[in-house]
Amino acid sequence: MDLNNVNIEEIVKQVLSGMTGNAPAAAAAKPAAPAVNSVPKTARVAMMTELKKFELQEYPLPELGDDDMIVKVEGCGVCGTDAHEYKNDPFSLIPVVLGHEGTGEIVAMGKNVKTDTAGNPVKLGDKIVTCMIFKDDPEITMFDLNKKNVGGADVYGLLPDDDVKFNGWFADYIFIRGGKFGSTFFNVSDLDLDSRMLIEPCAVLVHAVERAKTTGILKFNSRVAVQGCGPIGLICIAVLKTMGIVNITAIDGNEKRLEFAKRMGASATVNFADYKGIEALTEGVKESFGGHLADFAFQCTGNPKAHSNIYKFIRPAGGLCELGFFINGGDAVINPHFDICSKELTIVGSWVYTLRDYATTIDFLKAAKAIGLPMSELITDRFPLEEINEALQTNLAMTGLKIAVVNK
Repeated sequence: MDLNNVNIEEIVKQVLSGMTGNAPAAAAAKPAAPAVNSVPKTARVAMMTELKKFELQEYPLPELGDDDMIVKVEGCGVCGTDAHEYKNDPFSLIPVVLGHEGTGEIVAMGKNVKTDTAGNPVKLGDKIVTCMIFKDDPEITMFDLNKKNVGGADVYGLLPDDDVKFNGWFADYIFIRGGKFGSTFFNVSDLDLDSRMLIEPCAVLVHAVERAKTTGILKFNSRVAVQGCGPIGLICIAVLKTMGIVNITAIDGNEKRLEFAKRMGASATVNFADYKGIEALTEGVKESFGGHLADFAFQCTGNPKAHSNIYKFIRPAGGLCELGFFINGGDAVINPHFDICSKELTIVGSWVYTLRDYATTIDFLKAAKAIGLPMSELITDRFPLEEINEALQTNLAMTGLKIAVVNK
């Protein structure tokens, strides 16, 4: 070092300033560390301990591993699956922490967590949703899921209780296990809370419409009948509307739901309570399409009689997507000759979704908002975690549309 080129006096001033606490201005401009939400040592879960009974139970949050995340729950929709489990325990899961339509903020993450399932970067403070858990099939990726749905995987909110405890979104926090457990999740920080809580049910309909498109019958100018105007049917109409399909008839027995169907994109409605018998109801559907039967139909109820009826609404060489029976709802009576063979109908079944459908659904929600569809109004009732039993009872009473548990 050439001491002649070093300002010795300036160096001494800096050293003395540091010793007296008067740091130079440049040192004072040192950036502050990013704010991180504190994570409590314990938190609550809503444990379903018996039929029609949740109990709020408090447990220590698990120790964070290098591949894990702790997410502070902001809200979670109540699904029909939750209601069936609450009422009948058809999956034999009790005791269990339910809730799979949830979303929240990452408050702690292991050092190996860098990106979400789609490859997008994630950091503390980001908002996420979970999708499937492929612990039995860890080789699956985003790009080879086109033919496999969630039926072969597990889901947070339908996991049996174990030592982790924080396995569902009906809780203060959820623990997302990484590594070989096979969790999948998406960064959805650019969506509002209502949209994030609707991703999972909307993915069901995005998948159904993708299944319908494989028939080659569903097109821009198709006449489409949507039977059932609960949340699933209403979202179906919204997905069709964002695709540019405008000739949509909604069929239901509830006038308020039919009115909402028009706001979601239906061009006509048919209230089956106004007709006596399937022949008269079929004529009502034809009238809604200007004297024509539907080119394609979506059956969105879990009612076997509704399934039997819908064949009558479809033209010869038309198509049908059945998605209403996500659990065993009983047998439907049809006449294979008149309902299927002589009409040469093309029929597809649809059940839940794939990872790729989740990515598409995020884009759908943005498109729906851009064209003014009232997606957030699907959520008609919001309950705090402390009132989760009331939330499930409201769902079973069918007095609203989408019920949600929203944390304070």
